[in-house]
Amino acid sequence: MARVFNFSAGPAMMPLPVLEEIQAELLDYKGSGMSVMEMSHRSKVYSQIIEEAEADIRDLMKIPDNYKVLFIQGGATLQFAMIPMNLCKNGVFDYIVTGAWSKKAASEAKKYGKVNVIASSEDRNYSYIPDVSDLPIDDNADYVYICENETIHGTTYKELPNTKGKILVSDQSSMFLSKPVDVSKYGIIYGGVQKNVGPAGLAIVIIREDLIREDVDPKVPTYMRYSIHAENGSMYNTPNCWAIYCCGKVFKYLKKLGGLEGMNKINEEKAAILYDFLDNSKMFKGTVDKEFRSLMNVPFVTGDADKDAAVVAATKAAGFDNLKGHRSVGGLRASIYNAMPREGVVALVDFLKKYEEENS
Repeated sequence: MARVFNFSAGPAMMPLPVLEEIQAELLDYKGSGMSVMEMSHRSKVYSQIIEEAEADIRDLMKIPDNYKVLFIQGGATLQFAMIPMNLCKNGVFDYIVTGAWSKKAASEAKKYGKVNVIASSEDRNYSYIPDVSDLPIDDNADYVYICENETIHGTTYKELPNTKGKILVSDQSSMFLSKPVDVSKYGIIYGGVQKNVGPAGLAIVIIREDLIREDVDPKVPTYMRYSIHAENGSMYNTPNCWAIYCCGKVFKYLKKLGGLEGMNKINEEKAAILYDFLDNSKMFKGTVDKEFRSLMNVPFVTGDADKDAAVVAATKAAGFDNLKGHRSVGGLRASIYNAMPREGVVALVDFLKKYEEENS
């Protein structure tokens, strides 16, 4: 079996033991005589799958009882609209823009109210996280929004913003389940699952119960109401059964590794291998201020676009996949999510060292 080291930003690698377990159950899930892809979401067999998945993620993240876990189709991008639609009271939303995804979310929210960009790192192409200790929070702000780990630009928050009592909403898509988080500090945490957890087409939304309102604007579509998903146990309509099943497998896999504490230790060790190389390289350099480097997404450049393209081509030929950087940053980007094994990072660093020696 020829599997490549896939450094894609998403959809991304899944753990091999999980894929093998899914493969073994593909045609006949636990004696049901059918695949999970084929079974009714109303069946007892599937009810057990989704209930176990929710119980396991609650256990992994230590989610308080006053938070709901919702499995919603549409990925993270749908949440750019659902959040302002459902949290709008005063029609004022405060956004901290630290990269492409928070910028897109802010742009979408403008359709539903007034957006204040209360801090931004756009002045240096989103290579850092701005000071968030004393922000100009609007007295009427319905919430404060962050993208806690920017996939494209490779930055992450080391301290959460001081929201001065306002609700904190966090897009954690590219760091979801990569480390422990204190859920009680947030009003909403959400993540598209295709980076760290499962196949594309699903977002997991963790929302404090008091934010699930019935009195949203009547024009908000039924499917776009958090209350509908909460009342129906994420099964108002046919959910993304397959993705939820796969995510449930990953939750159990993470528990076997020692939970999010164990996963975080592995991720810190993997990232250190790559960052140590970049810090000592004469050819390559990281694009993010050291203080705000992501453990998940590592953009780096040579400083010359033609050289960057040559390195990308060489990595592809050597069996590494999806290392081309996003056009807004250029260079290369290694996404080293939970499922990327340590040996994949070591192999990449060994290759880059050799390339530098031969081409310097």
